[in-house]
Amino acid sequence: MNRKYQRSKDDLPSFAVIEAASEGDVEAINTVLKHYEGEITSRSIRIMYDECGNPHWFIDETLRRRLETKLITRILKFDPSPHQKNTSSAKAVVE
Repeated sequence: MNRKYQRSKDDLPSFAVIEAASEGDVEAINTVLKHYEGEITSRSIRIMYDECGNPHWFIDETLRRRLETKLITRILKFDPSPHQKNTSSAKAVVE
């Protein structure tokens, strides 16, 4: 993969944003959707041929909306509790 198109870890939404999105925070959900907007759009591109056989690229809005809806559904089903660091055991060692 071309390095130009790779995302760094800094570009990813923070765990706090993902956790807030999973709890239904609309602003956090929109942040996650914005992060994946390019990927969703690229997967929604289709080719349509005109009567002369010339290809035309277009974004299938129905497919794009379905992918966004599926992402929102997955966000809301996400349970962040198993992914959080266990700080209680570290706290017990210190005390």
